[in-house]
Amino acid sequence: MSDRILVQRIAVFAYHGLLAEEARIGQRFYISLYGSLDLAAAGTSDDVARTVSYADLTEIAVEIATQRRFALIEALAEAIAESCLARFPRLQAITVRIDKPSAPVPAVIDGVSIEITRLQRAATGQARA
Repeated sequence: MSDRILVQRIAVFAYHGLLAEEARIGQRFYISLYGSLDLAAAGTSDDVARTVSYADLTEIAVEIATQRRFALIEALAEAIAESCLARFPRLQAITVRIDKPSAPVPAVIDGVSIEITRLQRAATGQARA
C-alpha cells in the first residue's frame, strides 16, 4: 500500500532511558508516525470516518510517551505501534520513529533514533513484526 498518513516529529518531554539521571531530569523526544492504509475511500468521499485521524494518532503517542516510562526507546516505539494498530483496524501497518536528540553518549551527536514497522494482523487485530 502506497497511501500513508504522516505525523512527524511530535515533541514530548518525558523520562525514558537506562540512566537514573534520565529518569530524574527527563529530556525531549520526537515521535513520528507513518500509518499505511487505503486512503481512496476517504479521498473520494471526504469522510473522516473512512480514514484514521492524525489527531487521534498523535494523542496515542503523547499519552504513552508521557504517562509511562521505558528504559529503551525501542520499547516505547513498540507500545505506540501496538496501541495504534489495536485502536485503528484500518491501519495496514504503522512505522514509529523515536528521535532522542540529547542521548547521553560520549560524542558530539545530533541525536539517536530508532524506527520500527509493525503490520496489522487481519484475523485477530493484533500487531505482528
